[in-house]
Amino acid sequence: MEKKALIYEGKAKMLFETDHEKHIWVSYLNQATALNGAKKDQISGKGQLNNQITSIIFEKLKKKGIESHFIQQLSATDQLIERVTMFPLEIVIRNVAAGSFSKRLGIVEGTPLTFPILEIYFKEDKLDDPLINDDHVAVLGLAKKDQLVVIKEKAHQINLELLDLFQEIGIRLVDFKLEFGQRDDGTILLADEISPDTCRLWDKETNEHLDKDIYRRDLGDLVPVYEEVLQRLKNKK
Repeated sequence: MEKKALIYEGKAKMLFETDHEKHIWVSYLNQATALNGAKKDQISGKGQLNNQITSIIFEKLKKKGIESHFIQQLSATDQLIERVTMFPLEIVIRNVAAGSFSKRLGIVEGTPLTFPILEIYFKEDKLDDPLINDDHVAVLGLAKKDQLVVIKEKAHQINLELLDLFQEIGIRLVDFKLEFGQRDDGTILLADEISPDTCRLWDKETNEHLDKDIYRRDLGDLVPVYEEVLQRLKNKK
């Protein structure tokens, strides 16, 4: 597989064309961002940790029957994915009150929710990724009604699988963000990444942060925390 022209460079990844029309080469970056890019730093080793964690999780989800755009890990920092058309949506599943959810609704952080709450955000940096509902999705033409139904069903299914996975390695899955894409034939797939950048993870025994809140809240060094998550996943393989 040959890496060719740059397609896109984002906050955490660079995407490249390959010699296969339907495949994209992804390189994970060491850049850490928070507050919609207002806070930004280079953290050595972060990219390879997110790549490896995402690769393991996507492989585990595949074994559970959940399709994604992930094809294979190419190196410590790179992976190969299937080209899909992305929905400009971020789907957030919350199992425990935390972060912006706690602030917005006045619920004490750490409060277990009686059932998983699904939130939809419009993926648009210029608007700071606003929280929207199904009607907004329809009016803006971000997804068709039947597509949104599938996306929501898949998000809840993924939540169940991830709850089990993280439970087995002593981690509490507080909340997480998902993105989805669509093949030319209309099949909707899990896309983007699942890592401590996109999940809020707490140690099951101590409630210590094992996620990007370490960086957001200036709680310490990010890399050892991500290394801990990776090691626990590897030990479970």
